[in-house]
Amino acid sequence: MRRWSGRRSSASAQSASVISTSRSRATAAAKASRKETAGALAALSAVLGVLLLVSVYRGRRPGLVERVAPYVHQRQVTSTLLTAAPVADGHTVSSRLLSLLLGGGHLLEAIGSSSASVRRRLARTGSSLGYDEFRLQQVLTAAAALGLTAAAGLALSLVHEVSFPALVLACLLAALGGAAARDWWLSRTVERRRSRIEAQLPDVVELLALVVGAGQGPVAAIERVVALGRGDLVDELALTLADVRSGTVLTTALVHLEDRVASLHVTRLSEAIAVALERGTPLAEVLRAQAADAREASRRALMEEGGKREIAQMVPVVFLVLPVTVLFALFPGLFVLRLGV
Repeated sequence: MRRWSGRRSSASAQSASVISTSRSRATAAAKASRKETAGALAALSAVLGVLLLVSVYRGRRPGLVERVAPYVHQRQVTSTLLTAAPVADGHTVSSRLLSLLLGGGHLLEAIGSSSASVRRRLARTGSSLGYDEFRLQQVLTAAAALGLTAAAGLALSLVHEVSFPALVLACLLAALGGAAARDWWLSRTVERRRSRIEAQLPDVVELLALVVGAGQGPVAAIERVVALGRGDLVDELALTLADVRSGTVLTTALVHLEDRVASLHVTRLSEAIAVALERGTPLAEVLRAQAADAREASRRALMEEGGKREIAQMVPVVFLVLPVTVLFALFPGLFVLRLGV
């Protein structure tokens, strides 16, 4: 018995030592993987910093024009009062960072939406945001998504083993997702503004018809609506009025309105006004007809939206309420069959 108990104690001691050795090896491997991930992230940050310093150093090197400029006499051809204000030479760190960010915007243009599409949508938002500012926002959004993903991966590597290639791939996907999200938000802003314009269209056209019916011309009617009304459509009519006052023909200004809004109803209104002016048709009747068509179109759009929401409301009924109802209906029968009554 003593020999058997001694053998059992020695076997248990050996198994405990093996388990402790395997645990220590797993802990050491996890620590090594964490150190490798942290070292790889630190190396990536160091490489980016070195590239930034090299780009700044290259930007400080004088070019051919700067070296020859002290030996060339430039004759002043205009008054000093008309000279432009001095601008930055582009060799500071902030200017280099800004140029790098704009370079990232050009990269987004190459792999994403084109500059023409972005400029067109920015013009349709009605805001003062420029193309370079939008690209800068895209780059900053992508950088923020990349930084958050890298920080989350680093925090996860402290408690669990994380593959470095998977982390790099996740960071790249997060950066692309951030840039795409900013582009999607721009398109969403354009769609919302277009919906607001189409909702305001019947009332504005009715007001135009009243002013034209009172004996005033189309330009005077637009001026009266701009003075009395508010909203996105009124802002667009103000731009149209500014085009007319600058010398543009009314029909051409209406074409510009169509391009800025990109709405089918606004296009129909502009074409109807242009045809009425060319053929001498009573403009008040044309505007009343367009207002009636716009109201009918908005009513149809509202009914379609209601139908879509009704279908969406059926989803929780089918997938949540109906299975519970069927379960309550079948449970008593299944219980009776199991009991064999």
